[in-house]
Amino acid sequence: MNNLHEFFDFLDNSTSPFHAVKKCSEILENESFECLSFEKQWNLEKGRSYYLKFYDTTLFAFKIGNDINEDMILRIAAAHTDFPSFRIKPNPVIKEKSYMRLNTEVYGGMILSSWYDRALSVSGKIALKSTNLFETNEILVNFIRPIMVIPNLAIHLNKDVNKGIEINKQTDILPLLGISDEKGDNFNELLAKQLNVSADDIIDYDLFIYNVEKAKTAGINNEFICAPRLDDLSGVYALLQGIISNVCDKDIHMVCLFDNEEVGNHTKQGCASQITNILLEKIFESLGKSRINLYEVMLKSIIISNDVAQAYHPNYSSKFDPTNRAELNKGIVIKIDTTQKYAFDTGAVAIVQQLCDKHDISYQKFVNRSDVSAGSTMGPVISTLLPIRTIDIGIPLLAMHSAMETMGIKDQESIIRFMTAYFSTDR
Repeated sequence: MNNLHEFFDFLDNSTSPFHAVKKCSEILENESFECLSFEKQWNLEKGRSYYLKFYDTTLFAFKIGNDINEDMILRIAAAHTDFPSFRIKPNPVIKEKSYMRLNTEVYGGMILSSWYDRALSVSGKIALKSTNLFETNEILVNFIRPIMVIPNLAIHLNKDVNKGIEINKQTDILPLLGISDEKGDNFNELLAKQLNVSADDIIDYDLFIYNVEKAKTAGINNEFICAPRLDDLSGVYALLQGIISNVCDKDIHMVCLFDNEEVGNHTKQGCASQITNILLEKIFESLGKSRINLYEVMLKSIIISNDVAQAYHPNYSSKFDPTNRAELNKGIVIKIDTTQKYAFDTGAVAIVQQLCDKHDISYQKFVNRSDVSAGSTMGPVISTLLPIRTIDIGIPLLAMHSAMETMGIKDQESIIRFMTAYFSTDR
């Protein structure tokens, strides 16, 4: 993979949805994408590239072809910027003897045990006092260095631990922040020191705990990538690489990087929001086209929902379908579920397969066992709000929702090549 260093840098620095969008913005700025404000009138031009952010955790980037006309289509691709983690509650400090712990809540469906005994840090957003009460003064924070750990209970005191023990989210997995002192008892004081602001100016925060381990290769031939947050930052990175490459001049191309997929999508910045519809209407209006024109284009268009897929695990072969398994380093995955928890239809599958065949990109199909319920993703939600042909794809992933996930290095190259082909292939 030629840009492996850049991919690792993206993963290592995207420690919260806020920081993921910040990193995406930097990449787009370096590729001459113009940042737009949704509150202002636009004068969009053919052949130009644009992006805009919503609430600092959702980002849209789009390119307008030089030769768009009534025959154009929308080529849209989506991924999500959030990932399972612990979110820090208000008034979080809990003192027990001389120990200081943080009160947290679980964000998303986590493998809780995978967070034990790891060096952890904190990143996110902090709201400060502002002179205008209806305007926010927000800044990002990232401690970077390890500042906490969630220690396991020694096997001598928990002899059944290897038989599988239920973990209580409120009592068993609170991070140990340090040894208590008068200054350390006030969490806002810790934040203020990190940001060099007054603790009295801190109004609120949206902070997440993250695993500080860096992305790395593994395997006898370095065929694996082990990293935190591969779900779904691997997809976010692939979409960015696709949109910054050459695109077909006949169409409008867009990537949608949504927040809150891990908690159901139903937020103002999630893919269940009306913001995508409103954004498309504004783009068409700025290009001198009507809402009816947009509706006409929609029915000819396609959306790629790019989220990770369950990789075949050789230690648990009985968990997988007997004939439709996704293996690491065997290519991108077309995700199929008859209840439409993955979005697909046979026409969309045909489009993806033909793109892969044309550009010599490996692909495989994944279907769950018939007695197992599929996990949900963005595709069905997006296609409910936008009547556009939609298909869920992704790269296969082991240990999904763990503090450290594993993927195949060739698969990330395949998904980048696919997204580049998706936006660039002529019609």
